[in-house]
Amino acid sequence: MPPPPPPLLLLAVLVAAAGPGCQSAQDPAATCVELPLGTCSDAAYNQTGFPTLLEHRSWDVVEASSEYILLSVLHHLLEGQCNPDLRLLGCAVLAPRCEGGRARRPCRRVCEGLREACQPAFDAIDMAWPYFLDCARYFAREEEGCYDPLEKLRGGLDTEDSVPSDLPSTFIHFDHHSYAQMVRVLRRTATRCAHIAKTYSIGRSFDGKDLLVIEFSGRPGQHELMEPEVKLIGNIHGNEVAGREMLIYLAQYLCSEYLLGNPRIQRLINTTRIHLLPSMNPDGYEVAAAEGAGYNGWTSGRQNAQNLDLNRNFPDLTSEYYRLAGVRGARSDHIPVPQHYWWGKVAPETKAVMKWTRTIPFVLSASLHGGDLVVSYPFDFSQHPQEEKMFSPTPDEKMFKLLARAYADVHPMMMDQSEHRCGGNFLRRGSVINGADWYSFTGGMSDFNYLHTNCFEITVELGCVKFPPKEALYTLWQHNKESLLNFVEMVHRGIKGMVMDKFGKPVKNARVVVKGIRHDVTTAPDGDYWRLLPPGSHIVIAQAPGYSRVIKKVTIPAHMRRAGRVDFILQPLGAEPKKFLHGLQRGGLGPPDPLEDYDQHGEFPGARRQPPADGGKPWWWSYLSSLSQHKPRWLLKY
Repeated sequence: MPPPPPPLLLLAVLVAAAGPGCQSAQDPAATCVELPLGTCSDAAYNQTGFPTLLEHRSWDVVEASSEYILLSVLHHLLEGQCNPDLRLLGCAVLAPRCEGGRARRPCRRVCEGLREACQPAFDAIDMAWPYFLDCARYFAREEEGCYDPLEKLRGGLDTEDSVPSDLPSTFIHFDHHSYAQMVRVLRRTATRCAHIAKTYSIGRSFDGKDLLVIEFSGRPGQHELMEPEVKLIGNIHGNEVAGREMLIYLAQYLCSEYLLGNPRIQRLINTTRIHLLPSMNPDGYEVAAAEGAGYNGWTSGRQNAQNLDLNRNFPDLTSEYYRLAGVRGARSDHIPVPQHYWWGKVAPETKAVMKWTRTIPFVLSASLHGGDLVVSYPFDFSQHPQEEKMFSPTPDEKMFKLLARAYADVHPMMMDQSEHRCGGNFLRRGSVINGADWYSFTGGMSDFNYLHTNCFEITVELGCVKFPPKEALYTLWQHNKESLLNFVEMVHRGIKGMVMDKFGKPVKNARVVVKGIRHDVTTAPDGDYWRLLPPGSHIVIAQAPGYSRVIKKVTIPAHMRRAGRVDFILQPLGAEPKKFLHGLQRGGLGPPDPLEDYDQHGEFPGARRQPPADGGKPWWWSYLSSLSQHKPRWLLKY
């Protein structure tokens, strides 16, 4: 149903009002008052005006309006997507900024950019774009003196700090970092090392904080042919903060040591693309930090703002793996996300990381936690669901143990022989354990990485204190610095190469099979691949639909620290392409995956409920209708 035409009074004011500077013909006259609305309390201004752009003339009318009620619940309806951007944009219309007796209009470009990014989220729940966010109707152009209602949203995200002049440029401040401080340190580090580093956001938290990543590479911002990609993730549980700080320190260390000419760091960055996500759960961190070190409870701030445990929020692909493992010829890697997963509550942070792992061909990953001192590796879910503790190895058990040992064996406290220390109960295991053998759980990030992508991920528990005091951070860094570097260097173990056709054209999504290991990796769009393998002799097969397969035998020496180059040239089949194995194929069999349509703003078109087939109202209609006496028919598409 189309929105009602603008009132005649408003039209008259728009035509008549004119003034110098930012008070243009688009700024109607208004009486400026304080802004008391709770939903708009974090707006970048503190005075609004009546009448509003929607001709509301009192707070009672605004708060009772269906438009205001929609703003107060929209983040729940969209499951955190585009929040708080949409809310602040709506506030700029419902409670417009007032200066000098004029109601200022927000910028049209901001509205148009947000609509482009967020329209898929509305489509996913079969909701029309709100009429009061009509970019042409309630927003102004730059030359008309508009303002950006999202200007201060990032809380310092775009602000650069300089190091105090009395401190060396290599100085690392061993302290806890708030969200704004973390962002400034990462931005400043990327600026100092602009030729090898850059920052980018993979999405937003439920409360609207950017999930900020800093990457290091010889060519930051792009995938280089046959250069492996590594990611390190901290703070998936908001109250486990040591990993967050370790990655902030690591970013500064990599930058400084590269500039100082450290050959090890220069070699690592010039041959590896490293991505650091210090905080996957910045909203939970704020809850934990409010209590502070030494006062934080075991669970305060663990979950995100939706009260979801992010390390239980990923798709359970391990159960499907166990089912497929018993099916002869079925493929049990690159398992698609089941459709029923999207029917539940999926955090925007989870969606962002899922898309991230699909967008970039990661080879290796580590998730940094707190609460114990041990390195665990997949599977995290027991082969028998009723068993709370049961050794449940992946087909790559040997390689995962090598990866875990690479971290633990150079960590001084993990190698401490005292049984009374933190993590002493893992001493006989060498501070390394199979996840399900420790305790079993579903929905973990490490199992998802292994079963959905090419990426091998381990979990590192950094210590028994989840929120250590400031005084302990320097020691923690000294204990973990070498382990972090040694682990990242493990991405160069095994083999790498190109899969091409006879004309030298790359073959993407070709499968690289290792005989005896029932877990294949696939080639990236450029035809390059990486296969982490333990030392020894292996039979490696490359195959793709429409091509004959190629088999090679490779031997990896025990002390080889650089991946061996193994290329494959596939010949096309002369006749009709043979059936390409049974089972699941990425991009082939199976239902469509909503992740294919996900973008960096967190939108998953089609990821949630579809329009009712019987022509009835969408699922949210009865809920919104019950909240206001004015039914928001302008949200209906039909």
